[in-house]
Amino acid sequence: MPDFSVEKELSEQGYKSICGIDEAGRGPLCGPVVAAACILPLGLEIPGLNDSKKLTEKKRDALFDIICENAVSYCIASASVEEINELNILEADMLAMRRAVEGLSVPADFAIIDGNVTRGFDIPSKAIVHGDAISQSIAAASILAKVTRDRMCIELDRQYPQYGIAKHKGYGTKAHMEALRKFGPAPIYRTKFIRFLDN
Repeated sequence: MPDFSVEKELSEQGYKSICGIDEAGRGPLCGPVVAAACILPLGLEIPGLNDSKKLTEKKRDALFDIICENAVSYCIASASVEEINELNILEADMLAMRRAVEGLSVPADFAIIDGNVTRGFDIPSKAIVHGDAISQSIAAASILAKVTRDRMCIELDRQYPQYGIAKHKGYGTKAHMEALRKFGPAPIYRTKFIRFLDN
């Protein structure tokens, strides 16, 4: 289970406002990529807080509200399909993360990021592989990002019901691929992700 060991170590180095960062929606074929930055009170106990992928949708929704109520500060940001198409998914991902940090109402002085890449931040940062299973702050950010992105997918499904986005959340399932071949792509699709349609 994630804990505050990383945050405490950084706190001992003099950092006062450590934000965890994670993203959701890097792999799907459509929709924006969403990132969240979250600063938790050091040592705050949130029962059940874990990597969002290990939780049920119901549990994530409940934790989302608890995190929002208890965080020192949090911000959820995104990069659009147009930005993903223009930049590439990694750069769009980093852009969404930087926007999330910049949007914090309480400025962070250090960022810990889920993954193995960190670039372009105005504050010191560190990437942690499987960080959402190690750090409470990153786990909280992963839930904020995942729940927000899933809710966006439900909205996209209302606009484009033919693709079944509410069910597969934009991932390349067999049913999703078949719907794309049948109906063709809508403007919400990432051009580099749907090259299989050219075959």
